[in-house]
Amino acid sequence: MANVGPKPEDLPAPAPSTVTPDVIRRFRGELNRGEDVIDPMTFAGSLPQDRGIAPRIRIGHSKWFNLLWLIPIGFVLLIIGVAVAQGLRNIPAVQSFMSDYPGTSTMPDGAPVGFPAWIGWQHFLNAFFMIFIIRSGAQILTDHPRLYWTRHSTPGKDWFRVQRPVPEDPLWTAKKDSISLPHQVGLPGMRHSIGLARWWHLGVDTLWLANGIIFYILLFITGQWMRLIPLNWDVFPNAISVAIQYLSLNWPTETGWTEYNALQLLAYFITVFIAAPLALITGLGMSPALSTRFHVISSRFSIQVARSLHFLVLCWFLLFIVVHVTLVLCTGALRNLNHMYAGRNDESWIGFWIFALSLVVMIVGWVAATPFTIRHPRVVQRVGYSLIGPAQRLFEHVDTRPGQYTEKDISPYLWHNGQYPQSDEYKRLFDTNFADYRLHIGGLVEHPVELDLTQLRSMAYHEQITQHFCIQGWSGVAKWGGVSMQTILDLVKPTPDAKWVVFYSFGEGPDEGIYYDAHPIEQMGYALTMLAYDMNGESLSYGHGAPLRLRNEVQLGFKMVKWIKGIEFVHDFAEVGGGFGGYNEDHEFFGYRQSI
Repeated sequence: MANVGPKPEDLPAPAPSTVTPDVIRRFRGELNRGEDVIDPMTFAGSLPQDRGIAPRIRIGHSKWFNLLWLIPIGFVLLIIGVAVAQGLRNIPAVQSFMSDYPGTSTMPDGAPVGFPAWIGWQHFLNAFFMIFIIRSGAQILTDHPRLYWTRHSTPGKDWFRVQRPVPEDPLWTAKKDSISLPHQVGLPGMRHSIGLARWWHLGVDTLWLANGIIFYILLFITGQWMRLIPLNWDVFPNAISVAIQYLSLNWPTETGWTEYNALQLLAYFITVFIAAPLALITGLGMSPALSTRFHVISSRFSIQVARSLHFLVLCWFLLFIVVHVTLVLCTGALRNLNHMYAGRNDESWIGFWIFALSLVVMIVGWVAATPFTIRHPRVVQRVGYSLIGPAQRLFEHVDTRPGQYTEKDISPYLWHNGQYPQSDEYKRLFDTNFADYRLHIGGLVEHPVELDLTQLRSMAYHEQITQHFCIQGWSGVAKWGGVSMQTILDLVKPTPDAKWVVFYSFGEGPDEGIYYDAHPIEQMGYALTMLAYDMNGESLSYGHGAPLRLRNEVQLGFKMVKWIKGIEFVHDFAEVGGGFGGYNEDHEFFGYRQSI
């Protein structure tokens, strides 16, 4: 929903400008450039380590189940399953069933035999990429260690968490809620290092997807698809037969060179044709640009549903990897490794040594990733952006439209985030209800202005109900009221040289220096880009950015600068702060374009 009031030309003109270049220079002088090497002890404002708790899922309304109990429970169930399966095999009817369905389906005429060389490369590249995807994905999850099934990330309504309940603190922030991971588990393994984790995750995702596209093409060109796709319904009774054989510890004969057994076939089919595409779809479902643009889909398939499904896909991949590796090693390791890596159907050691070499490369990559990231975070930032940046630029160039949500969709809770302003200047303004507040707008504009809240409220009123997407993963819907940025553009008239708009905050970042962020000027004319001074029908609260905050709905939440005191139109943000486009970009290695 969006409402637009009178046109700017129908309203009284603002007071004569008192903005001078000195004001803008003062803002720039309050910035802190950031460092190019990470000190883990001081990173992200010296957040103390917090390991969280064992993973839990909600049972009913208020009960939580500790998932660590699945280890002994699973062990007991496995023993029971073995005993039951062995008993079933002695029943004549089951023996007859297993005779009719031995575990494999007949392959069609012309089906390929054996494994071509490209399968070995695919195995290695897929495993290598998954190391970094899984580790960085775990790091991203710990930045908001809760999952929900509704778009409202309301404390106490999560279905999965690895953190304690949210404390009764009205100014508790999402950043405080993050937890830590060991260096060799998470990537990079530091608390609130989501900026670098996302470069690893999204950057390697592009390589994994490129490898997957090549895999699909070769799969159908060479006919190998017939080995992975069920072609008749008897795959299901055969899969049951194989499950009984595995559980009874009287395993089926391995025939992978010519055809997989039915259970393998279903597992590979789910992994290749369901889980992998679902990983891509659910990943895109968390994009603010796409979700806001394609609201017919995102109204039903919310970011939190996408995030929860994305996590379940991860669980499937982890389960598949563990079971797959176990069976490869326990059902004839040399022959299986020859199949996978050497394209041979014998028990020579060639496949093993190729596998061993690939394992060394994977171990080196695993061990080196975190120290490399700590020493060279700018390299990770730049390479990550070079890989995923083109897609992000493509997504954010789609102007969003209002009308996706109504008042009944407004979230009961919207998380606070960021470091609250503590300066004497801000405290004086807050104590006087911002009576002396002035918004300074200058830089490459024809009419630099200084506006108080009365003047801002006299401008054309813009209202929209939109969803907030935090980079940490939480979301929420709110009604924002204020001034469209298009109204501001019409008022100050940027010069042709103005390409970026920099928003300066009263709030400081965790490493000192005021918070700021840069946005492409073309996005300032989007229908859902505004300066908000109201939230849900009331003036902005202290925690949500009073007196003024930015809304740019094609970007993630950290770019929605709160507590705004100044706006500068510039040609290039490289000359502002550390030159990377914002405070989090300078200090915590986020990206200046973050539409995914």
